[in-house]
Amino acid sequence: MSTVLVVEDEGTVREVVCAYLHRAGLPTHEAADGLVAVRAFPDVRPAVVVLDVMVPGIDGFEVLRRIRAMDPDVPVLMLTARSTEQDRIAGLELGADDYVTKPFSARELVLRVQGLLRRTAGSSPGGPGPSGTVRDGDLVVDRGARRATRAGAELALTSREFDLLVHLMTHPGVVLDRDDLLREVWGWEVGDRSTVTVHVRRLREKVEADPSRPARISTVWGRGYRWDRAQGYADEA
Repeated sequence: MSTVLVVEDEGTVREVVCAYLHRAGLPTHEAADGLVAVRAFPDVRPAVVVLDVMVPGIDGFEVLRRIRAMDPDVPVLMLTARSTEQDRIAGLELGADDYVTKPFSARELVLRVQGLLRRTAGSSPGGPGPSGTVRDGDLVVDRGARRATRAGAELALTSREFDLLVHLMTHPGVVLDRDDLLREVWGWEVGDRSTVTVHVRRLREKVEADPSRPARISTVWGRGYRWDRAQGYADEA
């Protein structure tokens, strides 16, 4: 079963979130304290973490840092009452895959969690995702195993970073604007474009020889991003 670790100190909010997840057939493990959540994480081995920023013990940002040190792949959806772009970006920079701003719809939250689970399992919002390998120079991506290596070293990618990498690599030479990427990678018809900007920046740090002078993920000013193929590119079904 795909257990969801729900880290939220407000009892009413936690109860509502867990009730909606249970209705969707998703078991939960609850934590009202950041330290408790971190200690429980290795035993629970959740499929998704729903993490409030303002929890006692240690805050959600520190919880996220520690979770990422234990597991770079588990999808993390952050709950925040902070509506400023800087606060939202802070979580994304630390490796959060998604966020919901309070007050939020519990139904929307469940849909976001289900979307993260589908993508972790290698599926897109419309159905089963592709398998096979994509190669570009020293970068090799195994879509079936959801594993990427660069020069033989495995890359520590979050679930959303992996999806973004695959989408860019399988559309070489095509300019994709942030709305395109939100729709195709995140499954959102409407969303915060800064989410894409942060994920592209994080991805460049992992796949570029010099992130300050990207050779693979180019910015097309005023339009979006483009994957520029290296020699030896191959998309194997």
